[in-house]
Amino acid sequence: MPCPSKSDDLVFFVNGRKVIERNVDPEVTLLTFLRKNLRLTGTKYACGRGGCGACTVMVSKYDPVLAKIRHFSVTACLVPICSLYGNAVTTVEGVGSINTRLHPVQERIAKSHGTQCGFCTPGMVMSMYTLLRNHPQPSEEQLTEALGGNLCRCTGYRPILASGRTFCVESNGCQQRGTGKCCLDPGGNDSSSVGRESDICTELFAEDEFQPLDPTQELIFPPELLRMAEKPEKQTLTFHGERVTWISPGTLKDLLELKAKHPEAPLILGNTSLGPAMKSQGHFHPILLSAARISELSVVSKTSEGLIIGAGCSLAQVKDILAERVSELPEEKTQTYRALLKQLKSLAGQQIRNMASLGGHIISRHCYSDLNPILAVGNTTLNLISVEGARQMPLNERFLAGLASADLKPEEILESVYVPHSHAWEFVSAFRQAQCQQNALADVNAGMRVLLKEGTGTIEDLSISYGGAGAVMVSAQKSCQRLIGRPWDELMLEEACRLLLEEVSLPGWAPGGKVEFKRTLVVSFFFKFYLEVLQELKKLAKFMPVSGLDSHHYPEIPDGFLSALEDFPITGPQGVQRYQSVDSHQSLQDPVGRPIVHLSGLKHATGEAIFCDDIPTMDRELFMVLVTSTRAHAKIISIDSSEALELPGVVDVITAEDIPGTNGAEDDKLMAVDEVLCVGHIICAVVAETNVQAKSAIEKIKITYEDIEPVIFTINDAIKHNSFLCPEKKLEQGNIEEAFEKVDQIVEEVHVGGQEHFYMETQRVLVIPKAEDKELDIYVSTQDPSHVQKTVSSTLSIPINRITCHVKRVGGGFGGKVGRPAVFGAIAAVGAIKTGRPIRLVLDREDDMLITGGRHPLFGKYKVGFMNNGRIKALDIECFINGGCMLDDSEQVTEFLILKLENAYKIRNLRFRGRACMTNLPSNTAFRGFGFPQGTLITESCITAVAAKCGLLPEKIREKNMYKTVDKTIYKQAFSPETLIRCWNECLDKSSFHSRRMQVEEFNKKNYWKKKGIAIVPMKFSVGFAATSYHQAAALVHIYTDGSVLVTHGGNELGQGIHTKMLQVASRELKIPMSSMHICETSTATVPNTIATAASIGSDVNGRAVQNACQILLKRLEPIIKKNPEGTWEDWIEAAFEQRISLSATGYFRGYKAFMDWEKGEGDPFPYYVYGAACSEIEIDCLTGAHKKIRTDIIMDAGCSLNPAIDIGQVEGSFIQGMGLYTTEELKYSPEGVLYSRGPDEYKIPTITDIPEEFNVSLLPSSQTPLTIYSSKGLGESGMFLGSSVFFAITDAVAAARRERDIAEDFTVKSPATPEWIRMACADRFTEMIPRDDLRTFKPWSIPIA
Repeated sequence: MPCPSKSDDLVFFVNGRKVIERNVDPEVTLLTFLRKNLRLTGTKYACGRGGCGACTVMVSKYDPVLAKIRHFSVTACLVPICSLYGNAVTTVEGVGSINTRLHPVQERIAKSHGTQCGFCTPGMVMSMYTLLRNHPQPSEEQLTEALGGNLCRCTGYRPILASGRTFCVESNGCQQRGTGKCCLDPGGNDSSSVGRESDICTELFAEDEFQPLDPTQELIFPPELLRMAEKPEKQTLTFHGERVTWISPGTLKDLLELKAKHPEAPLILGNTSLGPAMKSQGHFHPILLSAARISELSVVSKTSEGLIIGAGCSLAQVKDILAERVSELPEEKTQTYRALLKQLKSLAGQQIRNMASLGGHIISRHCYSDLNPILAVGNTTLNLISVEGARQMPLNERFLAGLASADLKPEEILESVYVPHSHAWEFVSAFRQAQCQQNALADVNAGMRVLLKEGTGTIEDLSISYGGAGAVMVSAQKSCQRLIGRPWDELMLEEACRLLLEEVSLPGWAPGGKVEFKRTLVVSFFFKFYLEVLQELKKLAKFMPVSGLDSHHYPEIPDGFLSALEDFPITGPQGVQRYQSVDSHQSLQDPVGRPIVHLSGLKHATGEAIFCDDIPTMDRELFMVLVTSTRAHAKIISIDSSEALELPGVVDVITAEDIPGTNGAEDDKLMAVDEVLCVGHIICAVVAETNVQAKSAIEKIKITYEDIEPVIFTINDAIKHNSFLCPEKKLEQGNIEEAFEKVDQIVEEVHVGGQEHFYMETQRVLVIPKAEDKELDIYVSTQDPSHVQKTVSSTLSIPINRITCHVKRVGGGFGGKVGRPAVFGAIAAVGAIKTGRPIRLVLDREDDMLITGGRHPLFGKYKVGFMNNGRIKALDIECFINGGCMLDDSEQVTEFLILKLENAYKIRNLRFRGRACMTNLPSNTAFRGFGFPQGTLITESCITAVAAKCGLLPEKIREKNMYKTVDKTIYKQAFSPETLIRCWNECLDKSSFHSRRMQVEEFNKKNYWKKKGIAIVPMKFSVGFAATSYHQAAALVHIYTDGSVLVTHGGNELGQGIHTKMLQVASRELKIPMSSMHICETSTATVPNTIATAASIGSDVNGRAVQNACQILLKRLEPIIKKNPEGTWEDWIEAAFEQRISLSATGYFRGYKAFMDWEKGEGDPFPYYVYGAACSEIEIDCLTGAHKKIRTDIIMDAGCSLNPAIDIGQVEGSFIQGMGLYTTEELKYSPEGVLYSRGPDEYKIPTITDIPEEFNVSLLPSSQTPLTIYSSKGLGESGMFLGSSVFFAITDAVAAARRERDIAEDFTVKSPATPEWIRMACADRFTEMIPRDDLRTFKPWSIPIA
């Protein structure tokens, strides 16, 4: 709403400095302001919806009600800049700096190895820093809660928590730390056990070296803001933007008058609902009314009958208020409060709870709201106010359904919420089930309340509400009415379930899908409530004998049912990390084999590490936004960009016609020409002066399509239409047909879903055209700068030598930044050449997930022949992967899949076949593990199926069929399985597997609704590319005259610590400390023709190149050193310069030999193997499908680790990423091929509470690999598959439940094992009673693409 009126001054503080903004735009967020206006780039942009925590900062404000300063963490991407009037903001830069003083939080997270790529680190630091400002000695529960809203894709969280735990007051850590042993070891308190392993270390950092936390040294709250808060100016503040006006009144009276004047204007407080709606759903409001300065809306009153909570209180404040009230009142009065508290613990992350207001949460009426169902059953009253006066309205199903007769009038606002106490004989419970335990929207939640007639079990009043079971909250009024007067017994339970399923009916096509699961939860939750009330009645009968009350009146709860009453606790992981200490004779100066901190660790923690989009804005820079197809398969009839070009700030629209050279490959175009092949196919790009202008312009580009048949999304459809991207890949050994004739057989299917890379830093590139010779500088977040360079060269038709690609560091890659960055780099380069101006392209999270593809979904069929003793005689596997619409890496993924399918098993008769399907989905690409995590799940599922058929344990079948002696693989490559067997035996031993297997079985006998499962899986992972030319590497080492050394090599720093390892290598070779060395960046101008940093081989091959360069230099220096052996390094370098000896050398490694002949089905495709084993134990809730990871033990063969801290970090991070693949990470596509899961709200990567309670990682000691640098091994990918130990532990628990229920033990293996899959696999009377849908009668909300 353009307005000529003058805006007021916006006054707030950032890092202790006053900020006065005179022409502030209400649409600007704090994140944008910090990064663009103040150039504080430590606060990162990663999702833009408050779901990942990368942009966390601390806001401090004076609370006039409590008369104290409040510090709270917020996600800056959701905070409107106008809401900060009178507040103080602290960013990671304000906490500490490597140039001035590090804060203990920053020091400890870096030195505890809690940072890898470092993109999430500033957010982690700010969440911990805020916690410490409020609680200098927090509890572990507070620490876990504080970090619950922060995502990390690299580390696996364990070291982040370890750093935070050093501040905690009651650390549950090992009491034997520093002794080289641990109480968590089997026999850990017995000196005979670990004492003998004197060369084994369990310390990755020395806690006693950390500087202490001194709360007196923190930034003070600005006195000026204190004065402003104590004597607030009451006048209304108005801020006019181009489209939006923000009005912030100073009094309640003014707010009510404004609301009467602008009845359509929404009230804004936390912006956690309105913000994402405006960003993702295009909601627009010309006037926003801020209630931030109205203290009356934050008042809390305690009455004898209940609690009145101001609508302006944040959910975090509500949590504290309720906790205080629960501690003050008798239990019978706090039933509703306890239920609310339970939901508040898992509702969103800490930052969102700090921002979101109670009033906003209620008024938003989201169907998935965790609080509204409880408030509704708890007889909550809404206190409304307007200029006309005050009135009260019940928060009931009519209000929550948005009925006009039960809604706020346009001029009314919600002032406060009255939540009454519960009464004697009244019981209130809350339930929720989501994709993961914390920080996830509920699939279904419920509030349930029953009032029983005193002294009896008769229902006097009953109220049940469900969220997630419809477009609005659903209240089961009719069912409740019909149950009044009934006794609380088994007959009532049966009738209630029948009535609830009739009343709470979900159609099969309901948005969100999971319909049968949701129906099951409706009755499962009621059953849990039934048990909870029975339990309470038993307690009452025991402790409050009332005449006529006898516990025998109530049905007995069988002992096996009691565990159904317990929710899984939220805990942070404990554990031990073991590695071999360096040889006692190794020089103290030699860093190889020591847990050296990541070179950029401290810079990550202070926000001073520069990523691609942190580079300052260039002169005349333009911003580019991509326009993508909304159709899955169609002809492009026309592209009309005329309206877009008329918009202010829009400079040009780039199409395929603007490309001077080649538009990608024939079957893999950079930009669509004539035809689109998927939703998300790039058609053109808008370049404009600002990001906002470019995004506005893409809405105005009109594209006309004509749909083309067929449209193929699923693997089944592709098979039917014979739609494949490349020929079949096949390997065979023995005589498969003959072998099958003599054995028992199983034929089964396996479905493995895809996976999104979810690197924290989305795809981004900055292209700067030079003034002469068509030169370009390209700063890009990529794993393969040479590929970007070559693609830009062919696209622009200019020689490669004019293009320089720079990679300082990458905020996570995982394979997703191997091929795709070249596409974005080339399109941006076309824009830069056409306009003659620098172009910046930064993908939003939604676009990144839509366009870039991910891990290939897989459909596998296997036929296995076996003896009844478990020996597998024949195995025939056929795999189909969903490659998407273009070839990309699908052919290589198919090859690697087939080559690696046998895993650790020697089976004489094998046939493996694989095909990549062509579908109308975005092209899938490289992803950590490269086919191995999907394919090997089939092999291991086959082992589990054989075990079930033979009545044997899966680990026995694994052991029986494992490689035992030096042998050849299916592709005739010889290897020795000795290390594999060592890993397996060590894992059995370290995890106390056999005794725990017995304990699991014992637990399962005693518990009907909870089941435990345990599984151990072996791994033989082949490292490297199957081609020699991909194993070459080069390095360039300069020694300067002051003795300092600059190392450059062809690897890229993705967070895996390659630069740190390279300096460790150089330090050992040149015999000088790492502090004398530096790595600046990876650049195609210094080391040309590099290979992608991928396939776990980066440190291996680049290490050999760095070693070679250093050895060349040392050889040149030899005569000088011999002549002056007592001289210093600086003396020798000075002398070398005087004698005109070159102090610069190129190192080169020609690569490991690797080849594969697919015609013959044989070769030596991989230089070496990494072996490992993992054991995981879990517990599932059969009623809800939730699971808890109890313990994981990993043994990994790292050879002789170059850096055990980095290697253990890689193992932990890849294991957790693998665990996500197999449990929570689920991609959902519409029947039209549109990806639904396009952000952290819909796509759930593991959070800090998903980590196993006990998480132990050991690097196998004394493992030699003569082929590699210092006998080390590449560990980047191998841990990914070990995450399947969690999957097989879950299937073990599900099988136990099915056995007990007399259902067939074999079931179709489907990954991920989501709560939906677990719940529906644990079939019982509740799954039996739900109505089932005929899929042919409606169009489902989503389709399975595997």
